[in-house]
Amino acid sequence: MPLGLTTTQRVVLWNEDDPLVLSSGDALGPVEVAYETYGELSPTRDNAVVVCHALTGDAHAAGHHGDPTRRGWWDNLIGPGRALDTDRWFVVCANLLGGCRGTTGPLSTNPATGRPWGLDFPLLSMSDLVAVHRGLVHHLGIERLHAAVGGSLGGMQVLQWTVDHPGEIDRAVLVAASSRLTAQNIAFSAVARQAILRDPDFQDGRYPGTGRRPDLGLSIARMMAHITYVSEEALRQKFDRARVDDGEPRLGVDFQVESYLDHQGRAFVERFDALSYLYLTRVMDYYDAFADPDAVARAAAATAYHLLSFDSDWRFPTAHTLRIRDVLAEAGAAVTFEELASPWGHDSFLLEPPGYHDRVRAFLDAPPGEVNGR
Repeated sequence: MPLGLTTTQRVVLWNEDDPLVLSSGDALGPVEVAYETYGELSPTRDNAVVVCHALTGDAHAAGHHGDPTRRGWWDNLIGPGRALDTDRWFVVCANLLGGCRGTTGPLSTNPATGRPWGLDFPLLSMSDLVAVHRGLVHHLGIERLHAAVGGSLGGMQVLQWTVDHPGEIDRAVLVAASSRLTAQNIAFSAVARQAILRDPDFQDGRYPGTGRRPDLGLSIARMMAHITYVSEEALRQKFDRARVDDGEPRLGVDFQVESYLDHQGRAFVERFDALSYLYLTRVMDYYDAFADPDAVARAAAATAYHLLSFDSDWRFPTAHTLRIRDVLAEAGAAVTFEELASPWGHDSFLLEPPGYHDRVRAFLDAPPGEVNGR
């Protein structure tokens, strides 16, 4: 059953007098966080589940904001009777630090100048994203999470939370995630960033307020990235080599798949910002969850993990998930892993391949002895 009307809330968690100290040592304040909650927090505050979104997601994970046809990005997973059952769980989703959907990021005002931060915004780490989510959870009066669930970059955030703060999450669900990007993944993001940086309207990052934005570069970045989120088979089934019309061959948009990518790029620039894209892809590039073996050992002792991958995902293929499983298992973690069949590639984590939601539900519902047994 879908949720109805939902509302994005905002809270300032750090200010100039009491700033957020980043892992780099830089201080950032104020830090505002946009978030949504679904369900009710139990009197004992033991039913909280945090959902972490992927690269271009936001706090609006479920329900709608007035138009029932435009629903949250994980609406198929969250709601009464769904895998994240809001009749049982209190679900929290926040826009991440560095984003452009309500949480402080490069478009926010730099208090030192009164202008948008732009490229003066500090570089971030995965631990910084976790620190903001954790600050929100504590603001809501929650000290320990029943679970945290994330796909792609969201899964990376969940993993880092268990590494940085062992014992705060009972169950971690990582879907189509990675503990460390490969050179190929970094290369894809590098080309996407260059498309933005070389757009004349980028203006060295000072485009906010000028009436000119690097929409061309951002749309090309999205078009290329989108190809990596879907599978070859999905594109074949949807478009194959079909053309837009029966006209003469031309250099412009001629094949339906080209028209589709053009639409994806144009739609993306209406909801996302180029600076956030630069900063957040860089967070992913530098991420290495298991660089500190001691932290991994602590996390392995305190959290049960369920890892899911998809057989058609070539952006974060199953090998990435197996690396997470092997490192955690070697450290003594309670960890289960499954590769699921899906035709949709990396985007499968947003959809409903057979068995996917059932496995998430079962892991969250299972008695502690079943998820922690070794």
